[in-house]
Amino acid sequence: MAKRLPSAPPILPGLDYVRPLGSGGFADVFLYQQDMPRRSVAVKVLPSDVRDPELLRMFNAEADVLAHLSAHPSIVTVYQAGISADGRPYIVMEYCPGSLAQRYRVERIPLDEVLSIGVRMSGALESAHRAGLVHRDIKPSNILITSFGTPVLADFGISSSLARTPEGEMLAMSVPWSAPEVITEQTTGSVASEVWSLGATVYSLAAGRSPFERRAADGSGGENSREQLRRRIARAVYTPIPRPDLPDALQDVLARAMDRDPRRRHPSAAAFGEELRSVQLAQGIAPSPMEIPVDEWAPASESVDFADTALRGPQRSRIEHESRRRVEPAPAVTSFARDEDAEISGEGRTRSRYWILGGAVAIVVAVAAVVAGLLAGGV
Repeated sequence: MAKRLPSAPPILPGLDYVRPLGSGGFADVFLYQQDMPRRSVAVKVLPSDVRDPELLRMFNAEADVLAHLSAHPSIVTVYQAGISADGRPYIVMEYCPGSLAQRYRVERIPLDEVLSIGVRMSGALESAHRAGLVHRDIKPSNILITSFGTPVLADFGISSSLARTPEGEMLAMSVPWSAPEVITEQTTGSVASEVWSLGATVYSLAAGRSPFERRAADGSGGENSREQLRRRIARAVYTPIPRPDLPDALQDVLARAMDRDPRRRHPSAAAFGEELRSVQLAQGIAPSPMEIPVDEWAPASESVDFADTALRGPQRSRIEHESRRRVEPAPAVTSFARDEDAEISGEGRTRSRYWILGGAVAIVVAVAAVVAGLLAGGV
């Protein structure tokens, strides 16, 4: 199947387009420069076809989930969301210049960094779970690296609520990191399947490949079609990572997280993270922080509505009013750019201008009459 071409970058108020960053299954990401405060931002935009209710549902859910969680130091920050002049929903997010999408395949990531990433992502996932949310797409490419070198979890586009029933939900997965029960469509996502995916992600960072990927003896690609990976994951036989600097304790932690039986895995992302911290201590590595909200914490805003398919957020004015002036056809997108500041150039302010202009004219006429009278009187 041909890869979808990215859509044109939208015209957004206060943001200057720089270049494309990537194109995914249902959205495009562009780099913009924000005018005030000045900073680089990543803008995720839906393509022009926004009538698909499933796309709108997923996009709205991602914006709302990030609003709940983006204060977490290991979750990407969202700044704002809205609708562009040409009618496309967008999310303005923190720009992260790096990711783990390919790095683990081209270099051996040091053990201490692998453990640190695993602990931090455990804290991010645990925080999402305590807010009643599951990510459903944990994998290396969804771990971005900020300009300060900190890993953050991103792409909550297919996230869901732990309280929802799976009936009618879209089954979304990235096969190499999906749990057996997701592969066999027994669930669309749970805490147990998230623990599996996180374990599989840490495994990938340490091994340089996904857990059930097979390579030929000469190091070239083996038989790793989607269906072959599915069958191997369904059997879920853990293969230790052939790397001499990895301690057996880490292999044991990963084997438990990726147990075929969900009941034998770690009961939570936090429990998985704590075992990774124990490995750090045993290796003489300072334990990484695992930020988790305290028990008294609760989201300040309302819960996420995962069924919402409405076009929401700031958008160009659609208010119509009577006018005697002839209306010219709008020249596509460029005209919409002027509509973005409709709040400061609406009908009320236009009428105010007319009153001010009329008053000024009256004053000028009155002054002219006084001067003429004085001249006529010989003053």
